[in-house]
Amino acid sequence: MTGTTVPTTATSVPATATSAAAVPLTTVDTLRFATAGSVDDGKSTLVGRLLHDSKSVLTDQLEAVERVSQSRGQDTPDLALLTDGLRAEREQGITIDVAYRYFATARRRFILADTPGHVQYTRNMVTGASTAELAIILVDARNGVVEQTRRHAAIAALLRVPHIVLAVNKMDLVGYEEKEFERIVEDFAGHAAELDLPGFTPIPVSALAGDNVVDRSTRMDWYEGPALLRHLESVPVGGDRSGEPARFPVQYVIRHAEIRYYAGQLVSGSLRVGDRVTVHPSGETSAITGIDVLGEDAREAYAPQSLSLRLADQRDVSRGDMITTGADVPALTRDVRAAVCHLADRPLRVGDRVLVRHTTRTVKAIVKDLAGAAELTANDLGRITLRTAEPLALDDYADSRRTGAFILVDPADGATLTAGMVDLGEAGSHV
Repeated sequence: MTGTTVPTTATSVPATATSAAAVPLTTVDTLRFATAGSVDDGKSTLVGRLLHDSKSVLTDQLEAVERVSQSRGQDTPDLALLTDGLRAEREQGITIDVAYRYFATARRRFILADTPGHVQYTRNMVTGASTAELAIILVDARNGVVEQTRRHAAIAALLRVPHIVLAVNKMDLVGYEEKEFERIVEDFAGHAAELDLPGFTPIPVSALAGDNVVDRSTRMDWYEGPALLRHLESVPVGGDRSGEPARFPVQYVIRHAEIRYYAGQLVSGSLRVGDRVTVHPSGETSAITGIDVLGEDAREAYAPQSLSLRLADQRDVSRGDMITTGADVPALTRDVRAAVCHLADRPLRVGDRVLVRHTTRTVKAIVKDLAGAAELTANDLGRITLRTAEPLALDDYADSRRTGAFILVDPADGATLTAGMVDLGEAGSHV
C-alpha cells in the first residue's frame, strides 16, 4: 500500500500488554479515543479483540463469553459479547450514552469511548468524541464508505478530533486484497478533503481473525504500517498547552482574612507572579501577587493545573469570569455563532429561551437563527446564532476545544439540549 496517508514505518514486534493497575501512573501517558462505525461493521468485535489480545479482559469475563459462545454452537469465543452486554442494557431502557472502557499496555493507558453506530445515536458519538484525541472510524471492507461513515467523519471534523484512524475491517471476507483496501481509502480521502480533515491513518484489519489489531498480520504483507494498537501507543497526545494564550475561568472565590483567592483550572497557557491580567467581561486589570498550587506557593503555573490566584487589587471577580494575560484575549460578544449537534428529544426552535453554559459561566440567551432550518431535532447537525443577556469571553473552537465549546440548557428543568462549537468568523468582538 502506498500513499501519503499511510504510515510508512512498519513494526513486527508484538505489543506487550498488562493490566491497568500494574502500570505506574508516572511512567505512561493517557490516550482518550472513540470508536464509531455503522451497524454490523464489526465494531463490537474490534473492541473485544483489542481488549482480549492486549490481555485487558479479566478471566471470569472471558470464561463467561466462552460459555455463551459454546451455548450458541460457536467453536471460538464471540469477542463482541465483551461489549454487547451494554447494548442489552440500552434495549432494557437503561440510560447509557457511551460505554467507556479502560485498559493499558506497558507504553500507555487508554480510555476508550465505545459509541453506538446507528444514525439515531449520532448525539452519543458527539458525547464520546468531544474529549477524544483520536477517533477510529470503522468501515466494512465489503461495503466501503457508506452514509454513516461520512456522518462519522463529519462529526470528527466538526469536533476537531486531532487524529483519525480509518479501520477497514473484515479484510478476511475480501481475500485480504490490497486493491479493495486502496479503493476504500481513496473514497474516504475524497470525503476527508471535503470536510477539511487534517489527515487520517488507514489500517486494514480483521477483528474476527485478529489481523493488524494488536499484532501485525502475516496475511497482508503488502501493508507496511503498524498494527492498530501500536499506532494507538505511538500517536502524539496531550499537546503542550502552556504556550497557548492564558485562559483561567474562575470556579470559586474564596475569602480568607480579608484576602480573596480565585480558584479554578488553568485550561491553557501559563501564569506567573507579577503578570498583568485582565478580568472578563468587566475588563478590569490587576497583577498576580500569589499563586497557590496543591496547597503550596508557586512562582508560576501551567495548563492544565488547578490553582488559586491572589490579585494586587480588590476587583469584582466572581464565578464565571475569565482571567487572561497579554494581548491575545478572547472575543467578548453577546452574539454567538456556532456549529451544533442537538442532543435532546425536544426540538430547538428560533425564539426559544435557553441557558448557555460556557466554561464556568452560565448566562441566559435566546435562539435568533438556525441557518434556515425550522427546528433542530435529536441528532441533527446544524448552525445556530444566539443572543445572550450578558457577554461571553469566547475563543474559536478551531483554536481551543475548551474555551470554544458550550452547551445549551433548558432553563425549566436543567436538561441538556445542544452541544455547540463556536465559530467567530468575521464577527470580531462586540457587546
